[in-house]
Formats: sequence, structure tokens, C-alpha cells
Amino acid sequence: MNKHVPAHQLDRTSSTPGSKRHSPAKSLARIGRSFRFESAHFLPLVPDGHRCKNMHGHNYRVEIVVSGSLDERGFVRDFAEVDAEIVPLIKQLDHRVLNDVEGLENPTAEVIAAWFLERIEGCESVRVYENDDCWAEVWR
Repeated sequence: MNKHVPAHQLDRTSSTPGSKRHSPAKSLARIGRSFRFESAHFLPLVPDGHRCKNMHGHNYRVEIVVSGSLDERGFVRDFAEVDAEIVPLIKQLDHRVLNDVEGLENPTAEVIAAWFLERIEGCESVRVYENDDCWAEVWR
């Protein structure tokens, strides 16, 4: 007969005979976070007559994926720590002309995604949406 043991009383670090002991600290994981900002830009390297040659704007969405081993708290990174790193970057871009931001002189969605990837610790990938239908993704 199996005796019911409440979940909070289970020893989750022990293992059953013949199985390997599982250590959360050795687990790999990914976390994701999404941010929005509004900016204007133009693409100076496209041919004359291209619609993106002229100044226009987007309501951007940026999705960040951070990966790594779990720390002693069970986190890849605390979401609050991720926010503290990313929010200042978003503020550099929100309601700005992206071409005026260092590193974004030719602000394609791919270049914007790479700009974030270079600046976020442990970042595995960044996806930048210019609208609901168009996005670019970069990764390590």
C-alpha cells in the first residue's frame, strides 16, 4: 500500500535506486523576456526609391532569450536582474531616431537585434519585431 506524502515533505534531492542523483544546479535552462518600444528610423543603404529609405516608425517588440546553468537560487538569471540590464537599453531607443544611436546607423531589424545581443549578459538570442508580421532574429 502506498502512503500519500504531501509534496512539501518530499525529499526532491534523493534518488530512487539505480537512478542518477539530479542536481538542479547542473541543469541548463532558458528564460525569455519581451519588451516594447516605439522609434523612428530610415535605412540609408537601401536603393533610392525603396520605401524604407524615408523616415518612418515602428512599434517594436523585442524578445530576449538568456540561457545558462541554474544558480544556487534555481535561476538562470532573476527576471529582475534581466530587466535591470535591458530597461536602460530600451530607454536609449524609445521615442528616438534609431539612426542617431551609436551602433545603429543602419538600423535594420537584424542590426537592432545584434545590438541587443552584444549588450546582454548570457543572451542566447534576440528577436526584433517591426510589426506583427515581420521579425529578425540573431543568436549565438
